[in-house]
Amino acid sequence: MSLDQLRQLWLGAEARLDQAAMQRVAESAAAIERIVAGGETVYGVNTGFGLLANTRIPDDRLAELQTNLILSHSAGLGDPFPRHITRLMIVLKLLGLGRGHSGIRPLVIEALQRLLDADAMPLIPSQGSVGASGDLAPLAHLIAALMGYGRIDVAGDVTPAQAALQKLGLMPLQLGPKEGLALINGTQASAALALDALFQGERVFAAAVAAGALSVDALKGSAKPFDARLSALRGQPGQIRVAEAIADLLSGSEILTSHIACSRVQDPYSFRCQPQVMGAALDLLENAARTLTIEAAAVTDNPIVFADDDTANSGG
Repeated sequence: MSLDQLRQLWLGAEARLDQAAMQRVAESAAAIERIVAGGETVYGVNTGFGLLANTRIPDDRLAELQTNLILSHSAGLGDPFPRHITRLMIVLKLLGLGRGHSGIRPLVIEALQRLLDADAMPLIPSQGSVGASGDLAPLAHLIAALMGYGRIDVAGDVTPAQAALQKLGLMPLQLGPKEGLALINGTQASAALALDALFQGERVFAAAVAAGALSVDALKGSAKPFDARLSALRGQPGQIRVAEAIADLLSGSEILTSHIACSRVQDPYSFRCQPQVMGAALDLLENAARTLTIEAAAVTDNPIVFADDDTANSGG
């Protein structure tokens, strides 16, 4: 998943897992079935959580275990996330689950996909999440809505979750072994918020570069500080690119040529040092972009399921 693809998803582009991803999901779910049938003890599948990790749960209560996990973590506070944040959360969740290492059934993917297709966004409180395993509370509220708890905004019409599910032709989700844990373990809420900040930051940055060039031109400043040779000697990638961008914007300016022979020695710092300042900001934006591009499609579940040898390993 490229940064540009993530940007398009942020803007509302359609998202759907392909058949290869759905096949991986099905194989992962089958591996969990075999693990449970074989009697192996696996954290979060047939054990308790946290301090109860060494407590074995009977097979006939595994679904109840997952249901209780979701409901007990649906403890967020505050105003709901904006719709576009919730939508991006769902998309990112699908990306991670589609890697096929979480042990959930395809029908769970289909339920999440139905929310996207119908523009149905669960109301997810924006405050109250903390946990080493990820965004437990926000993701719990997301899944609780599919189970019939909470409220869902269907294209602007906020209704109780059960009524919304009925309108969408969905039965309340009944979780299987590990599914609750797989669905709330993850960083999709944090990643959605971070990507939103990144993409808005990109827009602000582009506007700042344009405003900087306009300011130089309006105040009859010099284009000499944006000479590519100066930035090349400094060697900072962001500075080089910003200097090039401002030079391009000033190229052909009639105002600039009107005072080319003036006696001013140099412009104030705030004008001539724009590449250094904004270049540092660009470097930070690009570093954030690299990190988030990796995180967006990462498998942030625990334990991780490997269907090729029917193992579930805890590593997070």
